[in-house]
Amino acid sequence: MARVVVALSGGVDSAVAAALLQDAGHHVEALFMANWAEDDDGYCTSAADFQDASRVCEELGIPLHKASFAREYRERVFARFLAELEAGRTPNPDVLCNREVKFGVALDYAGRLGAERFATGHYARKDGRRLLRGVDRAKDQSYFLHALDAGQLASAEFPVGGLRKAEVRRIARERGLPVADKRDSTGICFIGERPFGDFVGRWLPGRPGAIETPDGAVIGRHRGLERYTLGQRSGLGIGGRRGAVEAPWFVAGKDLARNVLIVVQGAEHPALLSMGVRAAAPHWIAGAPPAADFCCTMKLRYRQPDAACRVTHSDGVLDVRFDAPLAGAAPGQYVVFYDGEECLGGAAIMTLHPLEDACRTASRPAASSRRAAAATSTSRSTRSASPTSDGSPTR
Repeated sequence: MARVVVALSGGVDSAVAAALLQDAGHHVEALFMANWAEDDDGYCTSAADFQDASRVCEELGIPLHKASFAREYRERVFARFLAELEAGRTPNPDVLCNREVKFGVALDYAGRLGAERFATGHYARKDGRRLLRGVDRAKDQSYFLHALDAGQLASAEFPVGGLRKAEVRRIARERGLPVADKRDSTGICFIGERPFGDFVGRWLPGRPGAIETPDGAVIGRHRGLERYTLGQRSGLGIGGRRGAVEAPWFVAGKDLARNVLIVVQGAEHPALLSMGVRAAAPHWIAGAPPAADFCCTMKLRYRQPDAACRVTHSDGVLDVRFDAPLAGAAPGQYVVFYDGEECLGGAAIMTLHPLEDACRTASRPAASSRRAAAATSTSRSTRSASPTSDGSPTR
């Protein structure tokens, strides 16, 4: 049997992963990663999570190691997160964390402990060096693992990937694990339960500016462009307007040159949709794309259903064309590709192919600022209150 180190987060998924490996006869040890300095933040739950991880290890009778990767996390994940926000893009730190920290420095650490395999509680599967979706489609986390390479996958184990969440909780209760009914954590781990804008304001004070409609009418003030995500509805502070249509407002663009937030009314407004994206720095798990021009399905965000697309690959840039208009695309996020159950890889979104109507509305700057058009970002994104909080489970 193999010597396996399990990344134990203090949640139920990684706890059951450890139990299943133990039941299979492997020598199991646990590793708790402290990726955020405790005294940095009152919202950090790391101390409580470590206590839960300790209780799980006591119940299973396995050793627990604790290692701090806070420096690596700040340098490789958090610094890029802030830089992307400042550039007007919508970052996803979970993808970087998996590649650089969990399956980077933590995997190396496990190797120094003598581990032959490194396991996590992710809902995903593998077939040799191929990454597959988790059986539970509602929890599948292959989107966040698409940037792993074949070598990282070769060392990885995903014991709960073939189970549904309800089965995981049932096993946890049957094994008497103290985290059997612990609530799943969601969103960005280092933000915790506080509003996204409040957290960002601590690190990026931002510059207040105008909120405008596509025709240039000023209807409010924003607190700094970094605090808002494209497609966002809540927290805009836009009241009712006399004579205006009664419909919710959504963020449709950011004019970085003028420091203006552009908003439109109605969830189906064409400025919130796109027909495709251009994406850079593609990563293919197999080492190369299936072809220079191919069709597959893709996701623009974690919980989005698959959508059909055509991908053209040229000089390290992907041109991705959707079969139908979609909401949810934003520069800085990832487009992730699938062939049936297999995750092929993904790429970072650079720009969008808007609908024609969108080009004539949100992506057109006010007449007084046409010279600033080149600096205007008019991407659309998921309609959440946080650029990166899409309900992604982190356990």
